[in-house]
Amino acid sequence: MEKEKKSYLIASLNRAKAFRSFLESLVAKVPFPDYTIFSIFAVIIGAVAGLAAVLFHNSIEFFNVLFFEQTAEGLFFLGAAVVVVIPAIGMLIQSTMILFAPKISEKRGVAEVIKAVAMRGGYIPLRTTIFHFLAPVICIGSGGTVGPEGPAAQLGGGVASKLGNIVGLSDSRRRIFTAAGSGAAIAAIFNTPLGGVFFALEIILLNDFHTPTFSALILASVTASAISRVLLGNESVFQFASPEIGGYESLYWFAILGVVVGLAAILFVRYSSAVDYLIKKKILKMGVPRWLLMISVGLLVGLSGFYFKDVFGIGYNAINHILAGNHIWKIVLILLLLKFILVPLILSSGGFGGIFAPSLFMGACLGYLFAISTNYIWDLNLDPVTFTLVGMGAMLGGVNTIPITAIMIIFEMTQDYTFILPLMLAVIISTTISRIVLKRSVHVKHLEEQGYQISEGKEINLLHSVSVSEIKLEKIELIPETTSLPQLIAKMIESPNNTFYITNSTGILTGIITETELRPIMTDYDSVKEVIIARDVAKPNVISVKMDDDLDYVLRLFSKWNVDQIPVIDDTVGYKILGSVTRQEVLSVYNRESLKANLVDGLSKDLKSLKEATPSAVAAGYSIAEISVTQEHIGKSLSELKLRNKFGLEVLMIKQQKELFEDNTQKENIITSDPHYQLKEDDRLVLFGKDKNIERFRNP
Repeated sequence: MEKEKKSYLIASLNRAKAFRSFLESLVAKVPFPDYTIFSIFAVIIGAVAGLAAVLFHNSIEFFNVLFFEQTAEGLFFLGAAVVVVIPAIGMLIQSTMILFAPKISEKRGVAEVIKAVAMRGGYIPLRTTIFHFLAPVICIGSGGTVGPEGPAAQLGGGVASKLGNIVGLSDSRRRIFTAAGSGAAIAAIFNTPLGGVFFALEIILLNDFHTPTFSALILASVTASAISRVLLGNESVFQFASPEIGGYESLYWFAILGVVVGLAAILFVRYSSAVDYLIKKKILKMGVPRWLLMISVGLLVGLSGFYFKDVFGIGYNAINHILAGNHIWKIVLILLLLKFILVPLILSSGGFGGIFAPSLFMGACLGYLFAISTNYIWDLNLDPVTFTLVGMGAMLGGVNTIPITAIMIIFEMTQDYTFILPLMLAVIISTTISRIVLKRSVHVKHLEEQGYQISEGKEINLLHSVSVSEIKLEKIELIPETTSLPQLIAKMIESPNNTFYITNSTGILTGIITETELRPIMTDYDSVKEVIIARDVAKPNVISVKMDDDLDYVLRLFSKWNVDQIPVIDDTVGYKILGSVTRQEVLSVYNRESLKANLVDGLSKDLKSLKEATPSAVAAGYSIAEISVTQEHIGKSLSELKLRNKFGLEVLMIKQQKELFEDNTQKENIITSDPHYQLKEDDRLVLFGKDKNIERFRNP
């Protein structure tokens, strides 16, 4: 069986390789520049993601009919109470899916797309995409009061990733198009092309703005939105009377609404975290079966929907009822509380869906209640419709900390520009308050709980274990600060570098000079060439790093100061300048560490069952081996051992033997390759590298 599986995989890889070669030869014959091909592929990604989003939308409607009409007919003996059971049936089906695919079920939502883009070059397995297409449509179709956007983003990113894999895109290109696919799916689901663009930028790429990325996002999102409009219609999702803003004095009330909604967003996020902790760390740990918990939550949703039908599903119809004034304030308040309580219960217990649509729903309720209560207390005439719409954007921005996306989505979904100023005001205030209190977005929080720390689309924790001393340093261009202007210009013309560092008489760095500093004085060169020296031109306060600084810190400096190289100094020897570390070298190390992390993830089962006497071959001449630490290693950290420098070996993980209590048995504990961890007597290192290097380390 294992042999047949290997043969099948090899045949599949060969077919994929042949197809990629065919495409590469075809592209080589096409007389188009690279950017044109890039743009065409972005449009293709948008079209495919748009079609996938339309299929997702129609599937939700199909399952809604299947559950609430056909299944309800089969359970006719329950009468009107059948709606109580239907969400429980949906949760039972989802719990069964989790039972059969527990690992895939954990890779859910927006956080998984962020991880794929940051750590795996945008790669999302097809089986993950299919699973997270089916599970959410069952959840929402059976009345689950969650949103479609998280699963839609994962679906769009998944199909884009698969396309990129088929045509053999590089990791950097596939990363861009996976993010573009996610944004395109959001654009199609909400019919908001610009909203899809900024969703990908603010959430998936974590504000990683680059020109090629931006153009791909726009092309993909506009294409997906166009397909959605053709197949699903171009009517606004929300129907409402023309908004009335009032005079400029009414902006104060919109600002206050922003504060109120911002505080409500914080409360919702905190409540969601508490529910998540209670369910995952307490209830499930006590041995309560997940299926029983999910059925119980489903019955709670069904019972709520029995009395208040607008609780079921995404909630757009309920928002339209609020906009039309069809609900009294008491009903709106109850709907707000039910949505607030039920959404975290569904998601934390194991249900599948997103929080965008619930955020819109709760924001609509808050905006409406704010306007009604303010009018009643102070005898004002605030327009409930306008405050309902503004509340939607403020809550969306506050919960997800995405101000631009929130503004764009509300603006495009309503197709009304008249209330853009109060919308921007409330969203910015709400998002600012949420950001100050919560420090980070809900998606970043989920990633950090899983042990990931991602900034601008990069998992910076991967670089925490690598110090500057372990990488190649580049030669640095040093010139005395007394160098004259003509000498400086001649030096820059002759040198391949465009960055120079100046030093004082004691050899300490005092400034940096680039072409940017020289350009303004070139117009007056004749008059200043005899009086200006390098010190006069240079920018002071040069940033530098030391040999023991980790590359996590260095990457942060590159992002903060927007430079391509940073000097490396030895502060133990009078600030001696050793060279420079470049952004390109750090990114190269990042790619290597990312590959290592993916290797650990892909071989997790093999690594756990690895035995010391039998190394596991990974490729010709390369193996993974488990080696017990020797007496000379005990008490030393990985950074002190320098296995990468001395032996060319990568530490994938450390296995610990921990003694348990009464029966004196031992439990294996797996820890990551923390450079500061001090090795203990019973620890075993799991190493990857060339066979000869492993043998050299084993028998020095």
